[in-house]
Amino acid sequence: MAKTDVKVLGAWPSSFVLRPRIALNLKSVEYEFLEEDFGSKSPLLLQSNPVYKKMPVLIHLDKPICESLIIVQYIDEVWASGPSLLPSDPYDQALARFWAAYIDDKWFPSVRGIALPQGEEAEAELMVQVFEGLALLEDAFDKCGQGKAFFGGDKVGYVDIALGSFLGLLRVAEKMNNVKLLDEAKTPKLVGWAERFCSHDAVKEVMPETDKLVEFAKMLRARFKAPAS
Repeated sequence: MAKTDVKVLGAWPSSFVLRPRIALNLKSVEYEFLEEDFGSKSPLLLQSNPVYKKMPVLIHLDKPICESLIIVQYIDEVWASGPSLLPSDPYDQALARFWAAYIDDKWFPSVRGIALPQGEEAEAELMVQVFEGLALLEDAFDKCGQGKAFFGGDKVGYVDIALGSFLGLLRVAEKMNNVKLLDEAKTPKLVGWAERFCSHDAVKEVMPETDKLVEFAKMLRARFKAPAS
C-alpha cells in the first residue's frame, strides 16, 4: 500500500496523536504525517472531523477515522497480518478496553490538571488522584500482562498504547511540579514497563523529547494565565 494512502493528521506534542503513529509503526505500515498547528484548525481537519473538530484523524484511502482509540482499533482490524494489538480472548479484550477507557476518562484529566496552573488545594487533590490511579494501573499491569513485559503480554498492545502515549505528559508534570510520579518504591512494575515501552523501536522514533514538551507546556501555561484581551 502506498504511503499516500495512509495519513495521520495531528500535532507532535499531542499524546492522542501519538497513539495511531505507534500503532501504525507496530504494524509496519508506512504513512504520511500531516502536521497541524496548535491553536488553529486546518480546513482538512474540519472537513475530516466535522463533529469533534479535533486531532488525531487517520485518513485511509481518502476515508477519515476519528478518535485515537477508535483509530487504534481500526488499524488493528485493517492490518490484521501484523501483530495483534487487542487480545483475541473476549474477556481479555473487554479488560483491555476497560482499562483504556479508565485511563482516558478518569486518570488522564488528573495528570493534565497538574500540568496546568492550579491553586494549592486543587493541585494537592489532583496529585492524590494521580497516585491512586497509578496504584490501580500497577495492579492492572499484573492482570493484563500476566507477569510478562507489557500490558499486552510479550508485545506492546492496546493498553500499552493507551497509557504509554501519556508518558511524555507524565514526565512534564514531574519536571514542572518537582515531584516523582512514577516511583520505583510505589509502582516498580510500571517503572520497568515505562522503560521498556519507551525503548521499543515503534515508540522511540515518535515519542517527543521531554525538554521540548516542557517548553511547549510552559507556553501553554503562559497562554492559560494570560488575561483575555
